[in-house]
Amino acid sequence: MAQLNQQEYNDHFRNSYETTPYYQQGRSWNDYEPAYKYGYDQYGANSGRRFEDVESDLERGWETTKANSRLAWSEAKEAVRDGWHRLERAMPGDADRDGR
Repeated sequence: MAQLNQQEYNDHFRNSYETTPYYQQGRSWNDYEPAYKYGYDQYGANSGRRFEDVESDLERGWETTKANSRLAWSEAKEAVRDGWHRLERAMPGDADRDGR
């Protein structure tokens, strides 16, 4: 799968999630971690597909995947997308041909 192992991926976001444009005051790592994990897992399950092409499927799966996160899909979506694109950038080439 990705050139980035899950621990490196997790560490990156754990250290930076509070500085992202989508971070919401009052939310903790426990809220965001499931969104990043979901992005990691779903990127692997949807290899070569664009985030935008699977977004509606991801939204449908969020409620059963979010564990104890307090984030609604509308709040979690950008974290999932951020994780998806981080993995995509770690891959050689442009697997989904979206220029990222």
